[in-house]
Amino acid sequence: MGIELKHSHQFYVLMLCYSPFSAFSDMFRAPPRSYRRRVNKRLKASQKPVLDQAKFQQVISQLPPRFTADELYNVITLEDDPLVCWELFNWAAQQPRFKHNVFTYHIIIKKLGVAKMYEEMDVVVNQVLALRSFGSEPLYNTMIYFFAEARKLTRAVNIFKHMRNNRKFDCRPSIRTYNILFTAMLSRGKDSYINHMYMETIRCLFRQMVDDGIEPDVFTLNSMIKGYVLSLHVNDALRVFHQMGVVYKCLPNAFSYDYLIYGLCAQGRTNNARELCDEMKRNGFIPSGKSYNSLVNALAIAGEVEEAVHYLREMIEMRKSADLITYRTILDEICRRGRVEEAMGLLRELQSKDLVDGHTYRKLLYAMEDSYGD
Repeated sequence: MGIELKHSHQFYVLMLCYSPFSAFSDMFRAPPRSYRRRVNKRLKASQKPVLDQAKFQQVISQLPPRFTADELYNVITLEDDPLVCWELFNWAAQQPRFKHNVFTYHIIIKKLGVAKMYEEMDVVVNQVLALRSFGSEPLYNTMIYFFAEARKLTRAVNIFKHMRNNRKFDCRPSIRTYNILFTAMLSRGKDSYINHMYMETIRCLFRQMVDDGIEPDVFTLNSMIKGYVLSLHVNDALRVFHQMGVVYKCLPNAFSYDYLIYGLCAQGRTNNARELCDEMKRNGFIPSGKSYNSLVNALAIAGEVEEAVHYLREMIEMRKSADLITYRTILDEICRRGRVEEAMGLLRELQSKDLVDGHTYRKLLYAMEDSYGD
C-alpha cells in the first residue's frame, strides 16, 4: 500500500510539471532580474530629455570667440536647462586653447546633481579625479553631497578618501565634509540594526576627524547623539551630550535635547527624560512636538498619568501639536484606571479648544466607548 502511495505521489508531481497548468503558472512568474534591468534601462533611455538645439546655439552665441573658463562659468551659471549646460561643457572642452578650471567643473557638477543627471555627473567626476593635485574642498564636498543624495554612499566615501590623499592642502576634508557624510549615513534607514552598522563607521570617522585636528561643531556632535539614539545606544549619546561643553567647548542646542528626550522615552526612562526636558526649558529652549509627544506617551504608559496630563497641557500652551497616538494613549490609560468620566472630560476640553477636529474627536470617542463603554 505504501509503495502504491509513493508511486502515485511521483505520478502527481510529474503531471504537475508537464501539465498545461504548469505552463500557465509560468506566465505569471516574475521575469528574471537581468531582463527587468534591461527593460528599465531602455525605459530610462527613452525618457531622457532631448537637447534643444536652438537654445544650445543661442547660448554658444553669448560667448566671445576666445572665451575664458570664467566666462564659460558665468554662462553656465545663468542657464536653467541642465542638458544645455552639459552639452556646452563638453563643447567647450573641444575648443582649441581652452581648458576647464575648478569653477567650471564645480558649476556643471552642481547643475547635473540638482537635475539628478547622475550618469553625466559621474563622467565629470571621473575627469576631476584623473587630474593630479587638482580641485578644491568645496568641489569635492559637492561631489560627496550629490552622490549621497543619489544613494551612492560607497562612491561618496571613495571621493572622501581621495580628498585625504590629495597633495593640495586646500583639498583636504573639512568639518563640512564630515558633516555631509554623517548626514548621509544617518539617513540610510530607520531600522536600528542598519543604524548600528552605520554608527560604527560614523564613530570611526569621528575619531579620524579629531585625530586630524578638526574640531567638531554642534552639528557634528548632534549627529553623534542622533546616531547613538537611533542605534539604541542612549548611554553613549548621553556621554557625548555631557562632553559637549566640557571637552569640545560646544554647548548643546535644542536638537541635542530633543534627540535625547526621544531616545530616553523610547527606552521607558521617564525620570531621565523629564529631568532633561526641564533642564532644556531652564536653558531657554522649547521642546519640539516630537519630544512632547514622546514624553507624554512614555509617562502615560509608565502609569504616571497625572504627569502625562501635565506635560500635555504644557505642550498645548507651547502651541505644539499632539498626534492621534498621544491622545489615544493618555485617554486609554486614564480609562484603564476606572476614571472614564475624567477621560471624557479631557476629550471634551480638547474639542472645545479646537485641538482635535470632529473626525479625530469621533474616532477617540468611539474607541473609548468600544473599550470601556457599558
